[in-house]
Amino acid sequence: MRAGAALAALPALAHAAPRVPAGYPPEYAGIIERAQREGAVAVYASTDLEVVQPLIAAFEARYPGVRVRYADLNTVELNDRFLAESAALGTTRAPRDAAFADVLWSTAMDLQIKLVNDGYAQRYNSPERGGLPSWAVWRDEAWGTTFEPAVIVYNRKHFDGAHVPGSRSGLARLLQERGPQWRGRIVTYDVERSGVGYLLAQQDARMGSEFWYLAQALGRAGVKLSASTADMIEGIASGELVLGYNLLGSYALSLMERGASIGVIAPRDYTLVMSRVAFIARQAPRPNAARLWLDFVLSREGQAQLGKSTSQLYTIRTDTDSAYTAQTLAERLGYALKPISVGPGLLAAQDALRKRAFLARWREALRG
Repeated sequence: MRAGAALAALPALAHAAPRVPAGYPPEYAGIIERAQREGAVAVYASTDLEVVQPLIAAFEARYPGVRVRYADLNTVELNDRFLAESAALGTTRAPRDAAFADVLWSTAMDLQIKLVNDGYAQRYNSPERGGLPSWAVWRDEAWGTTFEPAVIVYNRKHFDGAHVPGSRSGLARLLQERGPQWRGRIVTYDVERSGVGYLLAQQDARMGSEFWYLAQALGRAGVKLSASTADMIEGIASGELVLGYNLLGSYALSLMERGASIGVIAPRDYTLVMSRVAFIARQAPRPNAARLWLDFVLSREGQAQLGKSTSQLYTIRTDTDSAYTAQTLAERLGYALKPISVGPGLLAAQDALRKRAFLARWREALRG
């Protein structure tokens, strides 16, 4: 869905009302009925469309007549577009066919939390709340949906006979040794263009000064910067790039399982785990369809569908039939996992003065 494009007005079609999911209150039938009259749900998201196609197909099959209008956006673009459209809307209520988000779903946890804190979300008592860890929900407005580690990804062929770093200090030492040989072939997020990249770098800096030592080592190695996880990991898999730092592990783990010549390291000093945060827009023109979508994403069925995606997203629930849960990830990567809580602790990263100072220090560090 392109900016400015209106959702097509959908005719009111007669659909048999789907059964209320087990364990949901009987009045949920009214939400389903009203959602079917709304006819669509607009989701602004930073997850690639091909990754969520199984989820969308399962949702539309579960709720006939409620079509998903999915806008696949960069995290910063998503945030800016929503703010611009909200400003244009003002205090008026958007019509049902308006090109305005019902749900925002993004890897940039801090940007999402700032929007929620600034009053752009509506509170919703989801029937799925009891199946989620406490750190994944804030004020019944912001909802964590996935469990994804930030990892080091490397091309195995470039490491034949070479020591694989298991920590940030080990990576910094390796870059000191191999920097001239690998110059321009190391990659990480461009924290000025990538919301998730900025989030992870900010969280790293909070863990200690070692991050800045590593940032200088990356700078001396001529690090490449990118806003696309998929592009970085595909470059590593092809051998064009040697190694990537702080990349989302879900993409890399699924590619590795499909035979790519890459390795994944969860740093043993600590491994940050982020979650794609969703919320229902306060002025959502299709609020009932938005509730259906959020509940489905958080449900056992929806979470299992995320595990079936091309990136095999690890889910925060542990009661699904999927092999891709937080528990299996912890068993696979070890127990140095540090989830980033969905909540007000993320607001400091979006303070304008702090952000400006952080980015200035980042640029300076990359000069080596």
